Amino acid sequence: MAEETSRFPKVDISQEMRESFISYAMSVIVSRALPDVRDGLKPVHRRILYAMHDMGLTPDKGFRKSANVVGEVMANYHPHGDSAIYESMVRMAQDFNMRYMLVEGQGNFGSVDGDPAAAMRYTESRMSKLALEMLRDIDKETVGFTPNYDGRKEEPVVLPSRFPNLLVNGSGGIAVGMATNIPPHNLGEVIDGVTAMIDNPDITIPELMKIIKGPDFPTAGEILGFSGIRKAYETGRGSIIMRAKTLIEEVKGKPRIIVTEIPYQVNKARLVEKIAELVRDKKIDGITDLRDESDRKGMRIVIELRRDVVPKVVLNNLFKQTQMQSTFGVNMLALVDNRPRVLNLRDMLYYYLQHQREIIRKRTEYDLKQAEARAHILEGLRIALDHIDEIISLIRSSQTTEEAREGLINNFSLSYEQAQAILDMRLQRLTGLEREKIENEYQELQVKIAEYRAILADENKIYAIVREELIEIKEKFADERRTEITFDEDHIEDADLIPEENVVITLTHDGYIKRLPANTYRSQRRGGRGIQGIGTKDDDFVEQLHITSSHDYILFFTNKGKAYRLKCYEIPDLSRTAKGTPIINLIQIEKGERVTAVIPVKEFDEDSYLFFATQKGIIKKTELSAFGHIRKVGLIAVNLREDDELIAVRLTDGKQEIIMGTKKGMSVRFKEEDVRTIGRNATGVKGITLDPDDDVIDMDVVRENAEVLIVTAKGYGKRTPIEEYRIQSRGGKGIKTHNVTERSGYVVGLKIVDPSEDLMIITTSGILIRTEIKGISLMGRYTQGVKLIRLDENEEVVSVAIVAPEDNADGMDEDDPKEEQLPAADSSVGDTEE
Repeated sequence: MAEETSRFPKVDISQEMRESFISYAMSVIVSRALPDVRDGLKPVHRRILYAMHDMGLTPDKGFRKSANVVGEVMANYHPHGDSAIYESMVRMAQDFNMRYMLVEGQGNFGSVDGDPAAAMRYTESRMSKLALEMLRDIDKETVGFTPNYDGRKEEPVVLPSRFPNLLVNGSGGIAVGMATNIPPHNLGEVIDGVTAMIDNPDITIPELMKIIKGPDFPTAGEILGFSGIRKAYETGRGSIIMRAKTLIEEVKGKPRIIVTEIPYQVNKARLVEKIAELVRDKKIDGITDLRDESDRKGMRIVIELRRDVVPKVVLNNLFKQTQMQSTFGVNMLALVDNRPRVLNLRDMLYYYLQHQREIIRKRTEYDLKQAEARAHILEGLRIALDHIDEIISLIRSSQTTEEAREGLINNFSLSYEQAQAILDMRLQRLTGLEREKIENEYQELQVKIAEYRAILADENKIYAIVREELIEIKEKFADERRTEITFDEDHIEDADLIPEENVVITLTHDGYIKRLPANTYRSQRRGGRGIQGIGTKDDDFVEQLHITSSHDYILFFTNKGKAYRLKCYEIPDLSRTAKGTPIINLIQIEKGERVTAVIPVKEFDEDSYLFFATQKGIIKKTELSAFGHIRKVGLIAVNLREDDELIAVRLTDGKQEIIMGTKKGMSVRFKEEDVRTIGRNATGVKGITLDPDDDVIDMDVVRENAEVLIVTAKGYGKRTPIEEYRIQSRGGKGIKTHNVTERSGYVVGLKIVDPSEDLMIITTSGILIRTEIKGISLMGRYTQGVKLIRLDENEEVVSVAIVAPEDNADGMDEDDPKEEQLPAADSSVGDTEE
């Protein structure tokens, strides 16, 4: 047993796993997945380029089969699968993946549609001209070498990389526990950034950003805003929003969207398929045809639209729901001295610059050593030419080469190398012309040696050489920026172009929304027939109508208790009779979700609150600031019970009085301070106790000296002084505000109004009427009201809104029938209170 224990010693399994996994992780990090900050290459890419260099596959030579290159790399440097090597080489030859290609490919090397490259036996490749700059001076001992995997050959630890490849071409890789994702940049801008750092070693990142404006993707496109770029450059991590480059044109009266550039690393074919899928599933409305007309001259995706749609709205929806807008998550992780580090922009340029300084120093040392060795030989030849007769006599009298060499060394104080060079010298070097050449070469070498020593003695001269050679590369290879960077302030500029005015926002039952100027509707006396306000389908009707300013934020609250946000001017401004745009084109509401409340907000201050009411009488108060940042997919505003829905939301200062009304004519008035402030995800507390089959239909904020307006489904309404609604405790059954009858219909609206305001009523058939509130009779709580609008059979009022009076409103009167007043309710019906 003791012998067996000695053969199989006990180990701590957790400790062994920890040590083994760390070794594996570091091997992946250093030897496979992460680029070196100096040359921006992973080992496989470095080995491919070095193998091509070894094979002499330079741009001035012919192409060789890719299989030959892959075989060379796999046999000598990269002991992994041939497919991994070939895929890496293919990427280096794809103009839609690499900003500046390092491999020239001949044959099918894939496409932006995701088509794979042909098999390596069919394609051919060689180094690109720019790739030569990655390897320039590698034979001058500028970089270290290490034995390859089997020790038969040596491979470079890093390439000289005479341009900043890590930033220029970017890099992406997933290691163990970490990943890198560095975007490509414009060669000219990056070189200008490096030279600026040479001129000013203390240059800051904001100063560098004036030169290196941002990533420059091979597929061009647009970058939205500088904030993501700035964060990435300052911290090494950030999120950059990319967009397709589009233009809107009109052909034969029909608008269409043309996509000419797409975001980086987006598959064009899949993008077109996704758009077609959204159209098929009716998630995007208005697209009639979709074609990919791309060819070798450039990209062109044509999206045909219906005549009645707003192209900008469709385009915005495409940006929201497809990869026409996507995000590049920047993570500038690279190896620094074989250790992974997240680097900011200045760090990356600094480490590259230090690498170039070392390359120039080592190259100069190598050139100095070669020049001194040659000068040493020339000094020996000069001595030989000065004593040529004696040397010839000595050589002729010697029996062997070794004897002659020893004689030269001893008699003329020569070194072994000098003596050997004299013995190897041809007789033609004795002519006068050859003697002159030797002298001239010697003098030139003395000048070079002095120059090399001066460079090594002065760091400024080294940096000057780096600067000069970088500018030379820039002049030879730099091109114009492809990716356009647009400002975040674009939306603000849009707002500046749109006049601030009161607008009407209508939303139909089927979810069509539009914006119109509030003065579209003429001010009429009550009882008018109204004007056509919106064109709807036979099975659709207008359900929501709201008044706001064109520059406000619009908070949308849905029946499921979620909140969404838009700028008001982002809602399409359409004609009075247009049916509108599907709300799903503007906000990402889910199936079965509908907007039940809209709140205009100028700014999200901490002293304001949102007050919520649900159909089952639950209320809640939450700070407005909790809704300052709403994602595109929305966020939860109220945590609802299964059988409940959100029906109303109001903006308050936290010290108001609230009034709620039900469809059966009950109401309750209470102080807002009785409801404590709670968070977004909370459910809330009881606001009113409901009878069976009763629901809350509206909720409003009480104003001083205001009146309560009641509107019923059959078009009747009344005003009642607020004083008749005494303050109660929340949670009670409340008091009677309207006696519901078959003739009047259920209550559909309860609003706090001022006589100076106007009332806008909208019906199931899309009829709108705007009338002065002061024209509506002032009555008690127990009356049923007067006729506000004449309705056709089966037509009902579905929504009401309060409108500030417009000075320029059209005063034209239409029908003005005598008011029709219903009899007062039975006085025996008294207050009921819990």
